Amino acid sequence: MKKPNLYDLLEPILSKDGRYSAEAYVFVREGLDHTVRKLGKPRHVSGQELLEGIRDYALGEYGPVARRVLAEWGVNECIDFGHIVFNLVEEGLLGKTEEDSIEDFMDGYDFHEAFILPFRPRQPDGCTATRI
Repeated sequence: MKKPNLYDLLEPILSKDGRYSAEAYVFVREGLDHTVRKLGKPRHVSGQELLEGIRDYALGEYGPVARRVLAEWGVNECIDFGHIVFNLVEEGLLGKTEEDSIEDFMDGYDFHEAFILPFRPRQPDGCTATRI
């Protein structure tokens, strides 16, 4: 019998909740791994820590197209990461503590500020851009 891969394990989630692509779930899992590595030791990761880790991972992996890639997967705001995480928890693919809740993902960052602004050209102090 063939050992199930992550996509096989995601099938029940995807059939119940079609808002997000399988790639979004894989990305969140990879973002969690990135966050744990970045924090330097295996431990529970809070929602806010995960959001920051996912942001860092997305910028590193996709650079200026990170926002577009996330949108193609159905992810448009931080709460979407929360829904993905809690779908994984409900399916037994991630764990959580009693303190963890979906609300941990509600007051994250603005996607435009997080994924677009870092790649916009900066103006030197005191100068204003002129349009031609």
